[in-house]
Amino acid sequence: MCGIYIHIPFCKRKCIYCDFYSVCGDGKLYSGFVSAIEKSIENRKDKKIKVETVYFGGGTPTVLKSSQLVSILNTVKNCFDVPPNAEVTVEANPCTVTAESLSELFNGGFNRISFGIQSAIDDELSALSRLHNYKQSREAVLNAERAGFTNISADIMIGILNQTRQSLAESIEKITSLPVSHISAYMLKVEENTPLDKMIKTDSNILKSIADEDEMSERYLLMCRLLEENGFLQYEISNFAKPSFESRHNLRYWRCEEYLGFGPHAHSYFDGKRYFENCNVSQFIKSDGKSEIEYTETDVDKAEEYIMLSLRLTEGLDTDRLADLDNEGRYGNITSNAIEINRLSDERLINISRDGKHLSLTKRGFLVSNTVISKLLVN
Repeated sequence: MCGIYIHIPFCKRKCIYCDFYSVCGDGKLYSGFVSAIEKSIENRKDKKIKVETVYFGGGTPTVLKSSQLVSILNTVKNCFDVPPNAEVTVEANPCTVTAESLSELFNGGFNRISFGIQSAIDDELSALSRLHNYKQSREAVLNAERAGFTNISADIMIGILNQTRQSLAESIEKITSLPVSHISAYMLKVEENTPLDKMIKTDSNILKSIADEDEMSERYLLMCRLLEENGFLQYEISNFAKPSFESRHNLRYWRCEEYLGFGPHAHSYFDGKRYFENCNVSQFIKSDGKSEIEYTETDVDKAEEYIMLSLRLTEGLDTDRLADLDNEGRYGNITSNAIEINRLSDERLINISRDGKHLSLTKRGFLVSNTVISKLLVN
């Protein structure tokens, strides 16, 4: 079983906080890219590989024509074993879809869509340099439902410029009242060399309008409570879903399962190796589907990786699986460190099952997950 990730590196305009690889393009560039990525997929053709999930991310995939996205998806289906019940996701911004394009996507094989809504407050969206308003977001979600989508996700951002707890609560109320079944909620992080980072360096007052660490924590806990009150159960640090609507593709990452990535800067984990396509859009198009692969890790410490990724999930860590992965015996008895475990438990940062077989982070533990995990990795 495998997942496939398709990186569509185009946006109408870069948001001020974004550090993902994406560029602004035009029709000619889009056509060249579609041809190149289809050749890239064909070069890896293997009908023995069964694909459980396909995810089109970016960038903003829906800046391409729906027919182009469907064409890429059909190439995936022609080159790999994609069963009818595979989860097929496309990311979209509300201002890049229409009722017609959404119908084309659904009829073309996409069965899950993820909208980058971020906020239901227009002033907050403007401060983030988003190109849509909430009215467009609402209409996009309703049009997706009319097109046939029953698995609709929405992004919410917390800690953004000029946001308050009250406005966050209002956004959650409005977005959860829409026919969405999944919420991804992200805390704003000022990434180095983004436009937002440069703005802050020239005007320190901007930083005052962004939630500090303590306030971000309070908003996170408020968000968790409000989402759960509206039927969205937390299953990962930043993800919430109605029962049975968890993102199957993203769960592959957190459960250390294999996936193939296609497109510039797309990452893969396959046959025990991690690598990515080290190129920009122009290089990718010129490569004729044979872009340079750069290996990031050839010998993955599977036990350590499992600890770090599984503790992002509310289901947590299974000590039996950890012992199976731990060839060197470093972490097989991770819960035997009674002093550290009890201290973290007393601080309400971790939960440990009665049989000692499962370890998971609490909501407050998620807020300091890096610190907690680092303590558990120390032997």
